[in-house]
Amino acid sequence: MRFPNRLINSSLPTFAAAIVLLSLGCSINVKKNAEGEDKNVDIQTPLGGIHVSENADVRDTGLTVYPGAKEKEKDNEHDSKKANVNISGPGFGVKVVALEYVSSDSTQKLVDYYKNDLEKYGQVLECHTSKHSADIHEKSEGSDKTGNDPVRCDSTDSGKTVELKVGTNNNQHIVAVEPDGSGSSFALVYIRTHGKDGTI
Repeated sequence: MRFPNRLINSSLPTFAAAIVLLSLGCSINVKKNAEGEDKNVDIQTPLGGIHVSENADVRDTGLTVYPGAKEKEKDNEHDSKKANVNISGPGFGVKVVALEYVSSDSTQKLVDYYKNDLEKYGQVLECHTSKHSADIHEKSEGSDKTGNDPVRCDSTDSGKTVELKVGTNNNQHIVAVEPDGSGSSFALVYIRTHGKDGTI
């Protein structure tokens, strides 16, 4: 499904700008696992910091793991199926937690389960798409400048991926489910942003 990677890749301009702005006078700390793979990267500067980790915890998404589901295995050493990214700087911050799983159950069973799980955060929006669209949106003219506009479907096609969304542009929970062989793949995502007047 590549949902966490796509989500992070879709925000690379934001991340790249943050890295450039924060790179002056920085300290970089990279921690590796037993196999020598990068697991955590911390960059600290006088202007803020960047933390990227593969040690994402599902509890940080505010959601539960579907019964019997298993973490999706990596396709290769660079294709992580979970990520916890935090960027903080003057006037801006973003937190993204994303994890991918597989289940032997049908897409509809997962959709029903997560509609119920997401209801604690508000009205659940069901979107159908052929591409994942959980990007961090720029505020459009006429939108709520605080980022409190409700989430929306970004695609109107009839693809096989179901995205369940709840919350606002600056605080959203997302579940993306799609068929995978005889079962399903799904991603649990939490996105939180703030501008100069807020904190994560």
